[in-house]
Amino acid sequence: MARTESNMLALGTMAPTFSLLDTVSTKTIQLQDMTGTSGTVIMFICNHCPFVIHVNPEISKIANEYIAKGIAFLAISSNDVINYPQDGPSLMKEHAIKNEYSFPYLYDETQEVAKAYDAACTPDFYLFDAHLKLAYRGQLDNSRPGNSIPLTGTDLRNAINALLESKPISTDQRPSIGCNIKWKN
Repeated sequence: MARTESNMLALGTMAPTFSLLDTVSTKTIQLQDMTGTSGTVIMFICNHCPFVIHVNPEISKIANEYIAKGIAFLAISSNDVINYPQDGPSLMKEHAIKNEYSFPYLYDETQEVAKAYDAACTPDFYLFDAHLKLAYRGQLDNSRPGNSIPLTGTDLRNAINALLESKPISTDQRPSIGCNIKWKN
C-alpha cells in the first residue's frame, strides 16, 4: 500500500470555491452554500483506499459530533474513475450510505478541486474557519492501518475545539498519510 503525505497548503489560505455533484442527493453543491457557521472541514477521500477505510468510523463520528456545533463537513473524491472504477459516483453513493456519512460526498470529475486545494492523498483533511481561511490541514490522528494505535481523531478534534473556543490552533501540524490521489493521465 502506497504511503503519500499531504502537501500542507499554507495556513490562512482562502478555501477555493467549487461546485460539485453530491453523489448521494444527486444535487450540485456549491461550497459557499454548505459552510458551517463556525467552520468547515473538507476531506479528500475515496472508496477503496485502505487508509480511508480505516478512518471511516472516526470521520463519521466526528462529523456527527461537530455538525451540531456549527462545523460543516464535506467529503470529495477526485480519483480517476476510468482506471479506478470502484471510486465512481454510483459506488460513492453506496459507500456513503454504508458508512453512514452525515455529510455530502462530492465527485470532482475534472480533478480541478483537488488541484486547487493541493490535495495529494486520501484521506487529506482541511479545517477552515467561519471566513473560509485555512486553520488546520493534516492528519486525523496517529492511527494507520496495521499500527495498532486506536482511532481518536485527536489532531482534527483539537483543531476544531480550539476553533470553537476561539483559541489559537497549534501550527505544529502533521501531514496526513494515505494513498495518492489517482490522477488522470
